[in-house]
Amino acid sequence: MYGTAVAVLLVILVAALQGLGPAPSPFPYRVPLDPEGALQLSWNVSYAQEVVHFQLLVRQPQAGVLLGMSDRGQLENADLAVLWTDGDRAYFGDAWSDRKGQLHLDSQQDYQLLQAQRAPEGLRLLFKRPFATCDPRDYLIEDGTVHLVYGILEEPVPSLEAINVSRLRTGLQRVQLLKADLPVPALPADLLTMEIRAPDVLVPGQETTYWCYVTELPEGFPRHHIVMYEPIVTAGNEALVHHMEVFQCAAGLESVPHFSGPCDSKMKPERLNYCRHVLAAWALGAEAFYYPEEAGLAFGGAGSSRYLRLEVHYHNPLKMQGRRDSSGIRLYYTATLRPHDAGIMEVGLVYSPVMAIPPQEAAFVLTGYCTDKCTQLALPPSGIHVFASQLHTHLAGRKVVTVLARAGREREVVNRDNHYSPHFQEIRMLKKVVTIQPGDTLITSCTYNTQDRRQATVTELELCKSAVDPGFLQKYFHLVNRFDSEDICTCPQASVPQQFAAVPWNSFNRDVLKALYDFAPISVHCNKSSAVRYQGEWNLQPLPEIVSTLEEPAPRCPAGRGRGPSGPTVVNIGRGRA
Repeated sequence: MYGTAVAVLLVILVAALQGLGPAPSPFPYRVPLDPEGALQLSWNVSYAQEVVHFQLLVRQPQAGVLLGMSDRGQLENADLAVLWTDGDRAYFGDAWSDRKGQLHLDSQQDYQLLQAQRAPEGLRLLFKRPFATCDPRDYLIEDGTVHLVYGILEEPVPSLEAINVSRLRTGLQRVQLLKADLPVPALPADLLTMEIRAPDVLVPGQETTYWCYVTELPEGFPRHHIVMYEPIVTAGNEALVHHMEVFQCAAGLESVPHFSGPCDSKMKPERLNYCRHVLAAWALGAEAFYYPEEAGLAFGGAGSSRYLRLEVHYHNPLKMQGRRDSSGIRLYYTATLRPHDAGIMEVGLVYSPVMAIPPQEAAFVLTGYCTDKCTQLALPPSGIHVFASQLHTHLAGRKVVTVLARAGREREVVNRDNHYSPHFQEIRMLKKVVTIQPGDTLITSCTYNTQDRRQATVTELELCKSAVDPGFLQKYFHLVNRFDSEDICTCPQASVPQQFAAVPWNSFNRDVLKALYDFAPISVHCNKSSAVRYQGEWNLQPLPEIVSTLEEPAPRCPAGRGRGPSGPTVVNIGRGRA
């Protein structure tokens, strides 16, 4: 799989409100933390109190366990809740790890233990943590991806400070903690189901596998609306199946060869590259996904491909052998078409080699635009209503944000993920519907880290909405060639990736490229669903003029919020409360 690193924000559009309801369980969300299923985390969210309640099940308790959060899933510089024993007593405390992995008790105890209880299936810990604590050692829980980290203590320790994460069994799991709290919409009486499942796959004994499977709808399958979907995970593989997506192939393909194998296999048919229209996407920790009562996602019928591609990401860090899997996604659909079709609109950056990130960059920002000219021409007079979003970059992506601007002023954030991971992608319900009107501008900024790369990161696959004008990029290459002693090939025979590969990445060349992306005209892809551009002049378009920008909200730390104890809590683990 080619490791490209430019981004696109995918938004689902419909003219209605939406719902994703909580399950009746007091802890509706749950994920296995480790590959063996020894640690199971459940949680719920109180937006009124701005608190997350966690329930951690430790199936085979030993000398202790730690659970916490960090920026990218590292165990160093992490914010941790720790249960440990010195051999005589057990303790629970709020701690943090330094850059060497050494643990320290936090002076502000914001993880508060509510209950520790032995049960037939193991040890249950119930504790809570505010979204924001304003403790500089603490992680800010916000919308978007959260990297959970864990560790298992196998031997007693004399004190918390004697723990170093380098000597523990550790790992990470990515989730969205702050899920949208929305009501479940009513489902139609004529509801039908269809399961799209992996065909008893023998999961490879390697850490990461993307498995592709092609299936097809019945001959003559008429137009329907998908109104809901949910995951089907093979029992015992809950920690192995990381995320799944169902794609529909391009309508123009008369046939697609059947295939079941690794997505990066040389035997994969080339036509599978044209199966990219998302019908469903699920990731660990996600629940069933519901469309609004007024709309559904159309599939089947004239002008729609019969061929579907299921993609399953297996995360197998223990490299277990002999595991078989038939996981997939169950679609719920109806023949009674709803008043509105849900649609998918991609915004952000065109996947083009003209948009590149220099090597050795800690936080390089590229911005793509869905311009006011395009929305004025293409959107209906009443506008469109965004109720869900899937963010996407390739491997170097670290942060993504899409902002709606109107009349030159940023109005609201459509979606933001400050801890984005390309290894955790799902369609997420928005907490608030965002209405986009004709003449609005959508600005998507993607932040990349290329500190582990020696060459500029470029991409070849085309999607999305805008890129820098190629002619202005050639002026950049000519300018760099004039100021550097090393020759840079600007001849017509050289491709853009070859030209970027020849650039000596000194501070001057980096700053000039950043400046180019900030002022140069853009080429806009204002495309219909058929991939044909709307009529008009879309090259050499000026950057949208933004005169007022939004401030990123500061965390709220209400005065007088109740704090936990000043030191660790002594834990008496029995069959009742701690």
